[in-house]
Amino acid sequence: MSAYPNSSHGGGSDCKISMLWNWHTIDACEYAPCFVSTPTSFVTLLNAQPPSPGFLSESWYIHNNGAFAASCIGVALLAVCLELIRRLAREYDALLLRQFRARAVEMASARAKDGDGPPCGHSTQPRDPSVTRPSLVFRASPLEQLIRAVLHLIFFGLAYILMLLAMYYNGYIIISIILGAGLGKFFCDWLVYRVDVPLSTFARGVEEPTVCCG
Repeated sequence: MSAYPNSSHGGGSDCKISMLWNWHTIDACEYAPCFVSTPTSFVTLLNAQPPSPGFLSESWYIHNNGAFAASCIGVALLAVCLELIRRLAREYDALLLRQFRARAVEMASARAKDGDGPPCGHSTQPRDPSVTRPSLVFRASPLEQLIRAVLHLIFFGLAYILMLLAMYYNGYIIISIILGAGLGKFFCDWLVYRVDVPLSTFARGVEEPTVCCG
């Protein structure tokens, strides 16, 4: 179902719009629905204003197949950037946590050297499970919290823009968003996990003699 099938804008080109899934490329644009209340039901009507001649703004208007292909590539790159910002935010939080742990170790070592208490792991008395260990609370500085907020702002903005682009119901644009999200996950969120293995495990494997039959 489509509306304004031959509506013109600017230079008079036809603007193709659709309320459902569509595969429009050249002259693809947006429809603007509104809802009018009646005594018995809600009737969906189209806005009396002409449709928007482009994606998100009038400057993003598709004149040819090349411009549409560039738009699909740009949308996919937006999805990649979304995954990149997500990874950067997570890595920055991990960096702050490592810094907090390092500061906690330094403070504990300083107290142990000053004789305020035994160093961690050198207590001769069994630890009582009912006694809670002292804890240190670290808070991000205003600059660190600002960086976290900016990363979240960029992530939220990109996600909202991609949501608006998906609401055009254009199959090519939606596929570009999905492919971009997959590429972003593949390149920007590569799983790396470190497992600490005792050296004695490798030593036993080396020292074991080889048993041959015969």
